[in-house]
This record gives sequence, structure tokens and C-alpha cells, in this order.
Amino acid sequence: MSRPVANLVLLLAGALWGMGFVAQSTAMAAVGPFLFVGLRFLVAAVAMLPFALREHAVAKTGLQTRDWRAFAVIGLFLFGGMAAQQVGLLTTTVTNSGFLTGLYVVMVPFLAVLIYRQWPHPVVWPSAAMALAGIWLLSGGAIERLTVGDWLTILCALFWALQMIFIARHAAGSGRPVTLAVTQFAVCAALGLAVALLVEPIGLDAIRAAAPEILYAGIFSGGIAFTLQAVGQRYTTAPQAAIFLASESVFAALFGAYFLGERLPAAGLAGCGLIFAAIILVEALPPLIERRRRTA
Repeated sequence: MSRPVANLVLLLAGALWGMGFVAQSTAMAAVGPFLFVGLRFLVAAVAMLPFALREHAVAKTGLQTRDWRAFAVIGLFLFGGMAAQQVGLLTTTVTNSGFLTGLYVVMVPFLAVLIYRQWPHPVVWPSAAMALAGIWLLSGGAIERLTVGDWLTILCALFWALQMIFIARHAAGSGRPVTLAVTQFAVCAALGLAVALLVEPIGLDAIRAAAPEILYAGIFSGGIAFTLQAVGQRYTTAPQAAIFLASESVFAALFGAYFLGERLPAAGLAGCGLIFAAIILVEALPPLIERRRRTA
């Protein structure tokens, strides 16, 4: 897969995540956040398991213990991010959550340097700043006084950043992106359901009421989108992937306008423009610089 195609795959993942935000928010009218996380990723694991089994059948080499260990750690990061975001939504506004979650765009390149001494292409830094500014404008260009939910959402952004960095490192190395995705889903589902059994009421009527949201979030914005992320990140760097996945904010706004009748103000439209400008910059500028260097 070429890098441009991989980046289009990441854009598609961002679109699926953007549409899933509505389901993620409304489901908690019926079920608790940990039960929703557990059921969502249980559905995701079951939905994608046949593809992982097919990947295993055609694989030329087996996975090592270190691969399974890395996949499980990625699942822990996924659970940490999902749980912190879901619980945070109970005590923060959608505006604050949308912006604070987007902090992973700037966390990823910094953490990549700190953990792996992996310096991104110089264009990533201004592109990340542009994407974050776009998310800021999309969220209204203001942020209310930080609550416990806001700090949980910042923690969520840190977990997302770590998940992206580890996927970038292990999806390509193992050559088994679908198996990686299903493993992280299974870990996330097991932890979510375990916590839900301890701290949340569980009833079949509540689960049936939230079933449409659970199924959409599990199959599309969970199983398919996170698997697309794992596949796409085999062919691009984590900092570049973070910028493409930041399109989630744009798609969330577009789907909100289409399905819920919400209207973007001028600042929101400017935010969409900045995010897409960052995507174009990080996609087009590096090969252009490389081409000029070769012809110089």
C-alpha cells in the first residue's frame, strides 16, 4: 500500500469516528460508560475476528510472544482512552471534550521523540499546530473552566497518543494489523465489562435501549475504523497519522450538521479549513521537498 492510499484509509477512519461521536454520547442515556465501552468492543472483536483468522491463515510467519505482549499493551491504552473519554463526558461539555481529545495531535510527535527518539519530518510541527488550532475553532474558540471531566479527557488524549505511537511501531513490524486490532478490542472489552460488573447497574432493558448505538459504535466506528487505523499506520508515521485522524473533528461537525441540523459558525468553518490545510501540508510538502532535493 502506498503512503497516499494509507493516508486516505486514515481519513476514512476519521470519518467513521466522527459519525460515531453522536452514538457514543447518546448511548449513556441508557447504559453506563464502562458497560458501553465493554459491549462496544465486544461487538468490534466479534465483527473483525473472521478477518483476523483469515489473516492468520495466509500469514507466512507466526507471531512471537513479544508481539502478543505489544498488542495487549495497545489494548490497555485503547481502554484507558475510551474509559477516560466516556467518563469525562459525564461531567464536561461536548465542546471541551472535542478540543481536549484533539490534544493527541500535538502529544504524538513529542512522545515519539521522548520514547523512541523518533524525530518527525519538520513539516509535522506546524501541521500539528494548525490542526490543533482548527479543532479549537471547531469547538467554539473558547473553553470553559476545567472540571474533573476535562482532566479525564486530557488523560484520554495521552492514552490515544500512546496507542498511535505503539501501533505505528508494531503494526508494520508484525505484519498482522487485523490481529492487532482484534486483540486490542478483546482486551478493551474484557476490562470494560469487568469494571462495569463492579461499579455499574446492568440490565437487559437498558442494553436493548442502547443497542443501535452499541452496534454502530462496535461495528463501524469501533471494529472497522480502528482496524483501518492499524492498517493505515503500517505505511505512515504516527505524527502524520495523528494529523489525518484529526479529521474526526471535521467529520463530526459535518455529520452533526447533516443529521442533527446543527450549523457551523464562521469560526467552525475556518477550523475545518485549517485541519484540511494541515492534512494537505503534511501530505504534499514532504515529497515536494524530496523531489526538489533530488533535482538540485
